[in-house]
Amino acid sequence: MAYPTNYRYTKEHEWISVDGGIGTIGITDYAQNSLGDIVYVDAPKVGDEVKGNSTFGSVESVKAVSDLYSPVSGAVTEVNESLKTEPDKINAAPHETWIIKVKLSDPAEFDKLLDAAAYEAFISEEK
Repeated sequence: MAYPTNYRYTKEHEWISVDGGIGTIGITDYAQNSLGDIVYVDAPKVGDEVKGNSTFGSVESVKAVSDLYSPVSGAVTEVNESLKTEPDKINAAPHETWIIKVKLSDPAEFDKLLDAAAYEAFISEEK
């Protein structure tokens, strides 16, 4: 699968896109493929603060539970409520299915993340 070039990526396999100071965060195709069928998503509440490189929730699959790491710091502005009843949306469309949206407190954090080419090189080394 091609990784969207307008996104940035973490080595923990999260993606983020930014529009107007709001970051939309999800997990990559590589992550969902490694996890298998996702059965539960634990996300923060609107208004909660997240910190770059720190956990903000978890994804549970039939195989394992994996922590979610925020690529950036900021306040949660929105949570994808549909994942409570349809967590498998992440498996079906990982790069379209977001988990949380965050108002960035330090936009420079975005620029320090991996671009698509660097992320693809990183996961090719992990395989």
